[in-house]
Amino acid sequence: MADDFKACSVDGCNRNAHWRRQGRRGFCNAHYKRWWRHGDPLDGGTEQGEPLRWLQEVAIPFSGSECLIWPFGRSSWGHPRIWLDGQKLQAHRIVCELTRGEAPSEDHEAAHSCGNGHLGCIHPNHLAWMTREEIEAAKLARGTCVRGEKQWASKLTENDVRKIRAIGDTIPQWKIAERFGVCQRSISGIVRRETWAWLPD
Repeated sequence: MADDFKACSVDGCNRNAHWRRQGRRGFCNAHYKRWWRHGDPLDGGTEQGEPLRWLQEVAIPFSGSECLIWPFGRSSWGHPRIWLDGQKLQAHRIVCELTRGEAPSEDHEAAHSCGNGHLGCIHPNHLAWMTREEIEAAKLARGTCVRGEKQWASKLTENDVRKIRAIGDTIPQWKIAERFGVCQRSISGIVRRETWAWLPD
C-alpha cells in the first residue's frame, strides 16, 4: 500500500525503508545490510571501481580551499577507506602518494594540515608526509592536541599536576594518590616526568 511506503534515510535513495520493521534505522534493505556488515550504510555498496574513479576524477584535480570529504566507506575513526586489489587501504594515503610521491620512509604518514582527517577529508592540498612526532607538533601548534586535562578520561588538571610535583618528594606517593583519587603509579609517572612531561612547572 502507498501508505506503507517511507523513503530510505540515505540521501538520494528512494527505496522503501520498511518503516514498520523495528531496528532498521530508517534504511532500505540494501543500505541496512551494508550498515550491519560494515557499520556504514554506504560502505561496500558502490559500483565496482566507483570510489577509484571518484578519487581520480574528483579528488586529485580538486582545487577548492575547503575540505573535500570522502563520500564512501570510512573507518571507525572516520578515515576514508578504499578497496584496491582485494585490500582495504587508506584513501587519503593514496591521494598523498599520487600528489606528493611515495612516503620518504615507513615512519611517514599521510597527515592532514586541516585537522579534519577524522571527518574524512581527502583534499590533496591538505595532505603531506609527516612523521608521528611532526604530526603531534602540528596538532600542538593548531591547538587540537588532545592531552592532559583535555582527555575525556583525565582525573587531574594542570594545577593538580603542578601541586603533585611540588609535594612529590615530601609526602609518600600513596598518600598523594589517595588525595587526588588516582593510583600511586600515576603519581610516580608525574613526579619522574614520565607523564605530563610537556607541562612546565
